[in-house]
Amino acid sequence: MPAMEAAVRIMKDEGVDIAFGCPGAAILPLYKAMETVGGIEHLIVRHEEGATHMADGWARTNGRVGVALATSGPGGTNLVTGLYTAFADSVPMLCVTGQAVSTKLHQEAFQAVDIVEIVRPVTKWATQIKEAAQIPWAFREAFRVAREGRPGPVLIDIPVDLAAREIRYDPALDTRLPVTTVAPHPPRVEAALDLLLAAERPLVLAGGGVILAEAAAELRALVEYLRVPFQVTLMGKGVIEDDHELNMGTTGIQTSQRYANASFLESDFVLAVGARFGDRHTGGDLSVYRGGRTFVHVDIEPSQLGKVIEPDLGVVSDARLFLTALLAAARARARRAPLTSWEPWARRCRTLKRTLIRREDFDTVPVKAPRVYKEINEIFGEDTYFVTAIGLYQIWGGQHQKAHRPRHYQVCGQAGPLGWEVPAAIGVKKALQGMGRGDTEVVGIVGDYGFQYTVEELAVAAQYDIPCVLIMLNNAYLGLIRQASAGYGMNYQVDVHYDETGTDHVKLMEAYGCSGRRVVDPADIRPAVEWARERAAATSRPALVEILIEREANTPHGPDIDAVREFEPPPSD
Repeated sequence: MPAMEAAVRIMKDEGVDIAFGCPGAAILPLYKAMETVGGIEHLIVRHEEGATHMADGWARTNGRVGVALATSGPGGTNLVTGLYTAFADSVPMLCVTGQAVSTKLHQEAFQAVDIVEIVRPVTKWATQIKEAAQIPWAFREAFRVAREGRPGPVLIDIPVDLAAREIRYDPALDTRLPVTTVAPHPPRVEAALDLLLAAERPLVLAGGGVILAEAAAELRALVEYLRVPFQVTLMGKGVIEDDHELNMGTTGIQTSQRYANASFLESDFVLAVGARFGDRHTGGDLSVYRGGRTFVHVDIEPSQLGKVIEPDLGVVSDARLFLTALLAAARARARRAPLTSWEPWARRCRTLKRTLIRREDFDTVPVKAPRVYKEINEIFGEDTYFVTAIGLYQIWGGQHQKAHRPRHYQVCGQAGPLGWEVPAAIGVKKALQGMGRGDTEVVGIVGDYGFQYTVEELAVAAQYDIPCVLIMLNNAYLGLIRQASAGYGMNYQVDVHYDETGTDHVKLMEAYGCSGRRVVDPADIRPAVEWARERAAATSRPALVEILIEREANTPHGPDIDAVREFEPPPSD
């Protein structure tokens, strides 16, 4: 059969029912195979970066391998930012690129570029097909690598002449390659339990790896059985609801809570599971973060152990298998003797959570950003999916927005690309539709500057009837960079304000066949958001609420977790 028909059959067998991409001459054999075989929906993006972010949002939602397609040359190079984002946040993704004719690659043929070498630093695996007969093996291996261990993106580059050939392939004799799961070494589980039970003020720290391992139930069972307080990283937000009595929020120098930093600073032991100790979590001075605490670090990727914090004990393991083993070990110990009770410590943590909070009930004009998140928390249900990218609004969201369930609060963590939200929201919605949950709401929280990076993907949502609500915090600034510029004593080239209010994003939405409404008074936020929800459902297209906020507001931030500066007075008693 045609080699690309084999590739399409393998993708379908691996769970792919949708691909995001932009056809070009060098990848047309794959598109012909998709048309012939059928069974894989395709969305034509307006920029290849948008394809990767859509595949990213799709994969974060259902845990499967997202697929993005691009042609040769600039089509492939436009994938790099999305690959980096997926690589940084451990998102399984397959990118397939077309390539110039194999015999012409050394002659600088039109749109011939060594995309494999370009993307190698931001992929788990990248390869160029040298023989058409390799294609089935390469696709099977790509899916295995993307899933196994710490998930991540892979890329297959296929010269057009090889893609057009026929090969011997029998789907009935083929199957997925096995994906191994790393179980913890039992003595290390016992050692971790020893260190935990010896602590007076322990915290469990759940990172994004717990969500990736589908280990939310195991985490809940452990912390509720032991009655031990826990925290989450930004990527772990939503693994257990923020309002859980043992949830002590997120420590950090930006996306954090006052009570979280306080409880972390008072702790004497940290069990970190599936967390990589990102610098926005630890702060710049690791001696502050490390302190005199004992650290146990559990990660599926061995190279993560000791990369940032040298642990007192490192455990290489899948997060779900480790949490299951640790709970079993704790239950076995409890049958022999009573376990440590941390109730005084838990009461202390609850007191901090109740008292060290930030104000949200502002009613002034222009709107203060925390008020926006107060409204979001009150309007949307627990099953709503949120996507948000990078900027002051990500920080305010991490500080104020409530998350309730795994995979429902999606944020590009390490890479932080502007413009991630609109295409990611499209991917999330398509994933939910594929899961039979098409009525579930998807909300993108966006900034005015980053919104314009991928605004063209609104056309995709309009073309394919993909509804979502977009809530924009508009300060007509590069707000995060203006805030960072203060340390240099400048406010230079970060103001994007012109005319009266700058870009008219409502008209921009309308130009793409979508809807929008502008808000300037906090009292109008809720009616506008409810209008957007109704409008998105009625039109099956995105609806925007553009909220004009304070132009030069600052988020609480600082160099270290013990030196976060607050810019608003705390709530009054």
